[in-house]
Amino acid sequence: MEQTSISASAEPKETPSSVPKSSDSTANATPAHAESSSNHSDRQRESENNFGGSRGSGRGQEGKAKKRKERSRNRRDRNDETKRRRIEKNDGNLPVYATEFSKDEIDKEGRRPKRKVAVLIGYSGSGYKGLQLSDKEKTIEGELFKAFVEAGAISKANADDPKKTSLVRCARTDKGVHAAGNVLSLKLIIEDENIVEKINSHLTSQIRVWGIMRTNGSFSAYQLCDSRIYEYLIPTHCFLPPHPKSYLGRKLDELAAEANDVEGYAARQEEVSTFWTSVEETTIKPLLATMDPSLRAEALRIIFEGGSQTLKAEVQKSKRESAQESSTHPEAPQRTTTPLEQAVRTLKTAYQHARLAYRLSPTRLARIQSVLQSYIGTLNYHNYTIGKGARDPSCKRVMFSFKTAPEPTIINNTEWLSMKVHGQSFMMHQIRKMVSMMALTVRAGTPEERIKESFSLDKWNIPKAPGLGLLLERPVFGSYNKDLRTKGGVDRDPLEFVKFEREMDEFKQREIYERIHREEEEKVLFHGFLASLDNLRSSQLLYLTSVGYEATKRAKEGAEESIEDVEDLEKVLESGDEKEEPADGWIEG
Repeated sequence: MEQTSISASAEPKETPSSVPKSSDSTANATPAHAESSSNHSDRQRESENNFGGSRGSGRGQEGKAKKRKERSRNRRDRNDETKRRRIEKNDGNLPVYATEFSKDEIDKEGRRPKRKVAVLIGYSGSGYKGLQLSDKEKTIEGELFKAFVEAGAISKANADDPKKTSLVRCARTDKGVHAAGNVLSLKLIIEDENIVEKINSHLTSQIRVWGIMRTNGSFSAYQLCDSRIYEYLIPTHCFLPPHPKSYLGRKLDELAAEANDVEGYAARQEEVSTFWTSVEETTIKPLLATMDPSLRAEALRIIFEGGSQTLKAEVQKSKRESAQESSTHPEAPQRTTTPLEQAVRTLKTAYQHARLAYRLSPTRLARIQSVLQSYIGTLNYHNYTIGKGARDPSCKRVMFSFKTAPEPTIINNTEWLSMKVHGQSFMMHQIRKMVSMMALTVRAGTPEERIKESFSLDKWNIPKAPGLGLLLERPVFGSYNKDLRTKGGVDRDPLEFVKFEREMDEFKQREIYERIHREEEEKVLFHGFLASLDNLRSSQLLYLTSVGYEATKRAKEGAEESIEDVEDLEKVLESGDEKEEPADGWIEG
């Protein structure tokens, strides 16, 4: 009897979506090989046509199908020609994931049957340049492809070209983004009943194959995926209000008075109204009392307003003296910090400890969940991605649910909140911008209806939250599984993750959650992200105030910002990562 499912151990049904799918950055898949920009445009046009549903006569549909086939054939021809020229010129090295075998080795191996399968995988994205294959960068798919070859699941004849295996991914993730569950579809040699164990033996602990399931020959992990579920982890101190001395904190108070919304603003911040006052009285004032009086005001100004010429001059002087000392005495110790540097560092540490000690109240948690409900339904997310116009039909995306965990968890003295979003598909940076907008709305005491206003045709600059906290929980194949049950398919297992949940939970805890917690503790990405927004002297985020988008709009029209302000804004709005992502990174990703 033919085996239909192979796993390292030994099934969740979801409601399928009836809304057409379109290309997305955070979750949709593309062919495994790199494509030219013209190919990308072809896929985008097809995606936008699909979003509009079936229109016109059957003859019109046949014409579209013919054009799609022609474009696909042209793409293959261009790719084959590029490869031929590279070989003829002998100017191309093998991709990092490819293995080249001699003709004798290939002939000796012989031919073995390949089967179309779905490979269920999980991975921690730290240290990898995303999921998708790259000729020069280390990626998750690159590691998997090499492991398939080494385990004998891909023949030596096909070890240099993933196109020969028809590799397609369900959800493409960005650099550093994790996945507890994702799916690849491709043709593998699976006659060995221990093939999953063999593949995993050639992978690091950061990447796991949960199981391999037989599918029909036309199966596509991208095309047949109904929806995706993502999880985002965020420290709860991100929901504290901006410090009253920060630029954004002052603007929130100022514009609440202008809009006659002082009482409303205070009510929305009631449960955190005394937090900063208490920190100043019990922690900061005693520290300031121990410092040189000439340093106090400048240290606080640096923390809440940014750079200081005094501090820069001190640091440069200290570096010059240290360099001179090193040139004459090579074994001299490293330079010591200046008094102003030490004062700033001491105050920043005290503020950070106060943030970490914060614990989310039930009232604040309920407000978070209420704000997340604003995303449910079909909405125009043009402000939640990049490179899309307000009238682009592909910006319409469907969210089924967005829920927080019942309560936060405390890891290494930091409180974290988990939230999961279930949507049909997502665009580039969409989830991270959704999380960012929600967090900014809660922490700034912004009226909840501001979320709905952000789906208007106006252009809003919404920052993207750090990619560190994002992971793909799993894709959903409800329609595919339903067809298996209703149309037969007795020799195929449903495409589900249930039977792997124990292993997946252990993997998430060890390789994803602990890694997220550790990286945040070391790099303080979330606080750095929000502090840069709080102290950015720009009108672009004034839509968070009681006045709303009008405050941002009138500042734009009044040209209140300098070119330097705008350049700083662009850097901060895209500062959700420790390092800049490649322009074609998708997530989510």
